[in-house]
Amino acid sequence: MNPVLVARSQGLFNLVGGGWPLLHLRSFEGVFGPKRERWLQRTTAGLLATAGWSMLLTPATCGAVRQARRTGLGTAVTLLAVDLVYVPRGRIRPTYLLDAVMQAGWLLAWCRCGRLGLPREHMGTNGPAATAAR
Repeated sequence: MNPVLVARSQGLFNLVGGGWPLLHLRSFEGVFGPKRERWLQRTTAGLLATAGWSMLLTPATCGAVRQARRTGLGTAVTLLAVDLVYVPRGRIRPTYLLDAVMQAGWLLAWCRCGRLGLPREHMGTNGPAATAAR
């Protein structure tokens, strides 16, 4: 699996997911339920959109992909945990289980990319293969 494609895809998903409640909270609450603390919803949405934007702009370099992978894994684990803890407690609607499926999918996608991210042929002139060739 191409890690740059995973980073950019998850980035777009997070940008849209974070942007939705910022742009139209009423429709977001219609699907995911009303929020008691709207400031907290907006804060979470802004952070998710920011992470998404960063991932969407990931260049095809090892360092950038590693950073996008850390961001992607961190957001997916966090959101998956929230979904799986708070749906059963009745604090958030069962529609968040759809998000849980997506977050599990992002974790699987990153696992399929391998531990380090980019294959050697994508490491460019700054990677270990280039250094060894000098």
